[in-house]
Amino acid sequence: MATSSAPGDGPVRPVSVSLHEGTIAVLKARTGKQGLSAYVETPIQRQLERDLLRELVEDAEAEHGPADQAAVEAKRAILRGDTADSADAA
Repeated sequence: MATSSAPGDGPVRPVSVSLHEGTIAVLKARTGKQGLSAYVETPIQRQLERDLLRELVEDAEAEHGPADQAAVEAKRAILRGDTADSADAA
């Protein structure tokens, strides 16, 4: 479903979702009535961003083939701060 808005954009409007009673009770205890929407929207936005990223990766792999796993691991190491210098120091 295409949309012109990004997650978190646009006005807020009410929607109905179904949750287990126990889940609702815990959410209300943690957030109070006013904080429930923000608490629920945050992980939904995060999941939507992950879904969109996964689609981007799938499109890139369809066009260019799968990513080189050694290159992926090297980039992960950089993101974690695991450089060759820090590996030698350990």
